[in-house]
Amino acid sequence: MTLATPMMPPAVASTTAQESPALLGEIVVDLLSDPGTLDPALTYAFDGWSIVHSLYDAPIQFGPNGEIQPLAAESFTQLDPTTFEIRLRQGLLFHDGKPVTSAAVTRAVRHLQASRPPVSDLFSVVSAVEEVDATTARLRCAEPCAWLPAQIAVWMLLLPKQFDAASLTESSVGSGPYKLDAYEPGNEVHLIRNEAYTWPSPKGLPLAERIRFRFVPEAATRLSDLLSGGASIIASMPFEQRRAIDDGGARSIDAPTVGAAWVRIATDTAPFDDARVRQALNHAVDVQAIIDGLLSGQGTRLASFYPDERALGFDPSRQPFSFDQERARQLLSDAGHGDGLSTVMDIATTERQDIAEAIAAMLGDVGITVELRPAEQATFNEQWSDPAAAPLRFATWRPLYDPHTLLSLVVSSSGFLSRYSNPRADELIQSAAAEPDRTGRNALYQQLGQTLMDEPAAIYLWNLSSLYGVAESVDGWSPRGDEYVIPTRGYGQA
Repeated sequence: MTLATPMMPPAVASTTAQESPALLGEIVVDLLSDPGTLDPALTYAFDGWSIVHSLYDAPIQFGPNGEIQPLAAESFTQLDPTTFEIRLRQGLLFHDGKPVTSAAVTRAVRHLQASRPPVSDLFSVVSAVEEVDATTARLRCAEPCAWLPAQIAVWMLLLPKQFDAASLTESSVGSGPYKLDAYEPGNEVHLIRNEAYTWPSPKGLPLAERIRFRFVPEAATRLSDLLSGGASIIASMPFEQRRAIDDGGARSIDAPTVGAAWVRIATDTAPFDDARVRQALNHAVDVQAIIDGLLSGQGTRLASFYPDERALGFDPSRQPFSFDQERARQLLSDAGHGDGLSTVMDIATTERQDIAEAIAAMLGDVGITVELRPAEQATFNEQWSDPAAAPLRFATWRPLYDPHTLLSLVVSSSGFLSRYSNPRADELIQSAAAEPDRTGRNALYQQLGQTLMDEPAAIYLWNLSSLYGVAESVDGWSPRGDEYVIPTRGYGQA
């Protein structure tokens, strides 16, 4: 029996052609940080994904409402609980002029499996790729994995016949809307338009002949670039800069990201192995005050990891922890810490330090002294599962259309990034991973949401929103829920 792929009917055909808009000559996009690689299997953050998804296409992508859309695929079908069929569009070409065939699916899977965890772990479920014909491939999986399409959309970018995994950053050849021209590590990436990218792509069509992605850590510098005409799109802007963008002759665009902010709590070390202490942390933080005071009101306090209705597991009826300092103190006292305790919180330097400082101050108000320990992003990412790392870890995670990646890596007791253990959570994560029906998966993840309030894995904070600045000369670009800044017009409209 053919089963519908989650969030889409059993097979989705290509759509009507887009009209080609007028092209700009060159635009500059200011991103927050250098990804350090253009290898799709080694890219873990939205800045890097913005670039690699400009160079490569996956068979499918997330649409504006979180639905799975065929991209390089003409159709994407779940034939049974362990088999997915990818039928590629006819006539697609790689940047070197060679055709995109089903062998590209095989190469993509092999590259991901040969990479390092956590990506290799996610794709280890694919036991075989069957090339049915020149444009059709079937993924045979070792077990039911309804969550796999969400991973394909992010990481399974189609690769050409000749590629060297060791030098993908210098010689990236994909089939996406732009070609790689040059990469200056720590500075910028130059792309040029792919002239063959004129088919009805739901990713949209190129905005310009040339793109320069620049890495600009300071928000004030990104703003200056935009207002001086040195940049056309700027990302990761603080919401308090909205008026400066609009008054400076550009336009601000904001969008809710399908992502969440939270502070991971390691339960493999005392006193955080006691659920009462973890509940106390949640009651101690005045999340709404941070949203109002530091995020210009952009955000809603969350009851768990699920950010909004576009995400599986989100339950609008579930109430988050209340801000209740007396309750926090009582829980700490019940757990034997009435005199307070001291701990450490790690935070990447790419995250807002003032937010971490506010959280630490609020925890201090109930007797939890927190030392903040900033780390470069690469160092921060290497320490997720290190038992010697700080018990608390401020994190943001996107996209969360399907929460399996986050839950399997960070919450499951066997997760590559996990320092949390709860048998009931493990049972629900495993059951949801194997459940082919979207409604059934949603119900299981909602049950998990309650478990993760009773036995918190984190201080649950808010859903993410993003603010961009866009020059008036750039028409038709729109933000995405996954936060990729891909310089195209007509996203989701093919």
